[in-house]
Amino acid sequence: MNPGVTDSTSGAADGARADRPTERLLIGLTGGIGSGKSTVADLFVAHGAALVDTDAIAHELTGPSGAAMATIRAAFGPALITAEGALDRSAMRALAFTDPDARKRLETILHPRIRAQALAQIAHAATQAAYVIVAVPLLFESGEWAERVDRVLVVDCPQEVQVARTMARSALAREQIEAIMAAQIPRAERLARAHDVVDNRGDRSTLAAQVTRLHERYVELARTRSEGS
Repeated sequence: MNPGVTDSTSGAADGARADRPTERLLIGLTGGIGSGKSTVADLFVAHGAALVDTDAIAHELTGPSGAAMATIRAAFGPALITAEGALDRSAMRALAFTDPDARKRLETILHPRIRAQALAQIAHAATQAAYVIVAVPLLFESGEWAERVDRVLVVDCPQEVQVARTMARSALAREQIEAIMAAQIPRAERLARAHDVVDNRGDRSTLAAQVTRLHERYVELARTRSEGS
């Protein structure tokens, strides 16, 4: 698919339904680590789109006094809790990659809470804008969000760019980043399942132009959807 171009004949089926709190147009935003999802989300918000960010919800749940922290402490003990009472994300990441059962236990704790908060936020956001961007880093891997949104937008860039960006912004070593990438679905599969793709290998102006075109398309889709309801 051409970057930044909408193609309703490819990817997941439009109008798929799962438990969702609104008939407002929902755009699932995803991409591999270091692809630039947050930058793209911010550009859509600047155009007036509403945003629900599941990663931000996860950070809130696992922050100091977060709603999931008591359950996490009970499940994993104090070794994975910082002095401030938050989840030690680096320690948890290391454990999750060496112990699949630990990762599953954490997902069992977090995923229902993230889902509940995200759906509540979507219901509110849908009253504020023509469409809602739902940012889900592991949208395809989760097995549920792809069926909950109307379209999937993938932010894409070459894998070496992903590694370089992630190393520049974090303390992760190349080997750790490559392990995270290996745990995500392959880039080719992600692109094949997308409705829309933003190519984020270039400069910000090129990226912004792609987002502008997609925003205009989404506004039109939202208007058509509203008129038909």
